[in-house]
Amino acid sequence: MIRFWLGAIGAVCLAGLAATSANAQIDYNAIQIVTEKLGPNLYILSGSAGADQNHQDAAGGRIGVLTGPDGILMVDSQYGQISEKVLAAVRRISPAPIKMLVNTHVHIDHTGGNAFFAKQGATIFAHDELREEMLHPPAPGPPRDPAGVPKVTYGLGAPLTINMDGETIDFIAVRAAHTGGDTIVRFRNANVIMIGDFYRNFGYPYIDIANGGSLQGMLDALDMVTKLARPDTKLVPGHGTIISRDDLVPYREMIGAVSDRVRQMVRSGASLQAVIAAKPTAPFDAKVAGGLLSAGAAGTSADRFVAELYQQVKDAK
Repeated sequence: MIRFWLGAIGAVCLAGLAATSANAQIDYNAIQIVTEKLGPNLYILSGSAGADQNHQDAAGGRIGVLTGPDGILMVDSQYGQISEKVLAAVRRISPAPIKMLVNTHVHIDHTGGNAFFAKQGATIFAHDELREEMLHPPAPGPPRDPAGVPKVTYGLGAPLTINMDGETIDFIAVRAAHTGGDTIVRFRNANVIMIGDFYRNFGYPYIDIANGGSLQGMLDALDMVTKLARPDTKLVPGHGTIISRDDLVPYREMIGAVSDRVRQMVRSGASLQAVIAAKPTAPFDAKVAGGLLSAGAAGTSADRFVAELYQQVKDAK
């Protein structure tokens, strides 16, 4: 059962989509698309820094672009307001038709351009829970264009495997981590895994409880990627810098240490306000880039993270 905690911090934790889509916080005109090549025919597109107060390191979420004779496969679609810019960046890579688009999770900075690219001819793939989140959002917000709703879905278990453009791609559903409908996308030949937002090294973790995210699922997802990745695998988070498998270990340890501290305080009867005031993230604040920057009405991303952990611990009692 989800409990709706009173106050601005709890409200924002449970309405992440509303905060993410707040137009006043994003200068879409200032966003430029930066392209990085990660494999012979695999590219990553990122929004430029400084224009998006929700993601100050780089506007919106990263996009993957696989090209070749079979057409283009995209991973995520960014904000809908910059779809023309994204398309122009894709066209600088290849004029091939855009055949497929897979979403790592439901947030608007990863799915906002879905309808635009569906109208370019892309078939949209996603975790079945993501489709439900899109059709039945937990909080009020702008209506979704039906064209952007995934047409092909899959659940937990064996990956959905695609063979195209000389690459083998696995769509791997994740159990309730950052959201309830997360997917990681593995490019076997390029040795690249796009891991979405259950890992980020700019700001503290974001467990979107309203959209089905969970602390245990986030830990399980990190363990899954640790097993899937080789030492030289490039791991591409939705936000923050590209990492390797070894970077997951201290991140997971940080989550465990902060959640243990929150759990101890909850067991002693501490209120949400008292737990936040105790700054359980303090031992890590100097190491987490952007961790103390504003996360909207939730305060910093550290405060938001602590509030989410508090709710997870209370709900588990």
